[in-house]
Amino acid sequence: MRGAEAQRIKDVNVAYHDGAATDYDSKWNIQFDDHAHRMVVEKLTKALGRRPARFGRTLEIGAGTGYFTLNLLRAGSVEEAVVADISPGMLASLAASAEQLGLEVESACCEAAELPFPDQSFDVVMGHAVLHHLPDLDAAFREFGRVLRPGGQMIFAGEPSRYGDRIAHVPKRAALTIAPAWRSLVGAGPRVNGHAAEAEVKDLEPFVDVHSFTPAELDRLATGAGFESVRIAGEELTCSWFGWLNRTLEATAEPDEVPLGWSRYAYTGYMVLRALDHRLLEPYLPPAIFYNLMISARTPDETAAGAVEQQPLQSAAAR
Repeated sequence: MRGAEAQRIKDVNVAYHDGAATDYDSKWNIQFDDHAHRMVVEKLTKALGRRPARFGRTLEIGAGTGYFTLNLLRAGSVEEAVVADISPGMLASLAASAEQLGLEVESACCEAAELPFPDQSFDVVMGHAVLHHLPDLDAAFREFGRVLRPGGQMIFAGEPSRYGDRIAHVPKRAALTIAPAWRSLVGAGPRVNGHAAEAEVKDLEPFVDVHSFTPAELDRLATGAGFESVRIAGEELTCSWFGWLNRTLEATAEPDEVPLGWSRYAYTGYMVLRALDHRLLEPYLPPAIFYNLMISARTPDETAAGAVEQQPLQSAAAR
């Protein structure tokens, strides 16, 4: 996407995420504690196919309120952190959380396709649930490769799978059908938007997600930008159906009237099914059917490339 359409998408994303920034952590239950750090490390482990080592200088794209970066910093898993986002509101929320946690983070308000950093500035470029917002993915992937050092690592998680997203519409539609009966059962009234700003953010929500992906499309984006060792994995299947059913039900009710017991049931059930997906389904089923996709890849290592080129000459000399 280029020109006026790309600019429209950028403007909508800024407006939506600025408006959502204040309540974003509570809406998506984003925490910065030991449990959240374990969740982030688990995601990175799935994406990489191995437990991540301690990172050097990292750049998080579309950092939002800091889910990845602040949890990794808090646990000492990152030496130096930089975050980038197109939304000033999100960066302000992130900065407030970083100050409260006593963490140092450098930030830049910029587009992923035009990063204001020198070549080979980072050891890791990462992100969570951000690629599907970007209008020019080819340009963005080229930028990721440009700012990574030789042998640097790219890691993105939480990207909607095209087939998984279609499947998730089934529990969403089912929830809307049974919502009146559910509200009556739990004793909650129908939700009424409390103010104009909330309604405006809700109206923009359908327009900020501009992509869903197949594994082949993610692979093409990475290899087209010169990345190597591309790995695509899938995450969340049964837990996504369960989660979207419950989240859609809850969205129809006044938040303060949803019983605590229901919230505990929804969270516990989601975590049980998430563990089931992780242990029994994700290792064996094709990534394309899961709700989320994740991708990891590396930039070419100049030292390794030189060694490969020299090896035939050394072998010939030995003969």
